[in-house]
Amino acid sequence: MADLFKKQRKKYSDNRPGYPDEPFRFIASKTPKNDLAWDVGTDSGQAAVSLSKIYKNVIATDASEQQLAHAHKLPNIHYRHTPTTMSPADLARALSPEPHAVDVVTVAQALHWFGLPAFYAQVNHVLRRPGGVFAAWCYTLPLVDPPVDSVFNRYYATSGPYWDAARRLVEEEYRTVALEEEDHTGPFEFTSMVEMGLDGFLDYLRSSSRYQTAKDQGVELLGEEVVAEFEAAWGGEGTKVVRFPVFLRIGRVVE
Repeated sequence: MADLFKKQRKKYSDNRPGYPDEPFRFIASKTPKNDLAWDVGTDSGQAAVSLSKIYKNVIATDASEQQLAHAHKLPNIHYRHTPTTMSPADLARALSPEPHAVDVVTVAQALHWFGLPAFYAQVNHVLRRPGGVFAAWCYTLPLVDPPVDSVFNRYYATSGPYWDAARRLVEEEYRTVALEEEDHTGPFEFTSMVEMGLDGFLDYLRSSSRYQTAKDQGVELLGEEVVAEFEAAWGGEGTKVVRFPVFLRIGRVVE
């Protein structure tokens, strides 16, 4: 997945929607302590920043050094490069010298890219027992208003062949993702609201994996005609509120 975005790191960092505070407060209400959080697949640290307001220390990891270069720097966020070749033992040492020391493990908009059995084994090794929490969430298709949504839905249908198969888990709102924690529930729905102009909205579309995949195959999904349709639907308004539904799955270690 890291290679998929290598041609557009800055665009991806600048145009991913953030997350509302509510899911982080909800997650924190389930953790026994607020000492240490591990944010996996942190990208440029959107979730890590929110976690840092609640947890004393946040370890934020990503397989992409380029993505981490654009991460938001704060004193209690510790960014670490974790290449896919890194052994489970080395990764565990990078997180904490002691096993079962992490209060919460979070994955924002990335769980569908992971090999789950190996990842879950790592999560179980580091989570505090009892009471450690695993939380993963995704956001689904943006909602603007009926005219823009109509154009977007046509665009989305056209882009379908360029989606990775793993994207289906997002379309299913992570409902079909199996969690290994004994006590698990969800998805719980939240909403991220972002004010965007048309240029920003189009940049968001260009930052997606489907757009880059199509472009690599010589297909321009946002050609002049499609952009003109978006311009007509957007109308004279400078900015609009774009809503991203967020779906959270959460599990807790019982013993």
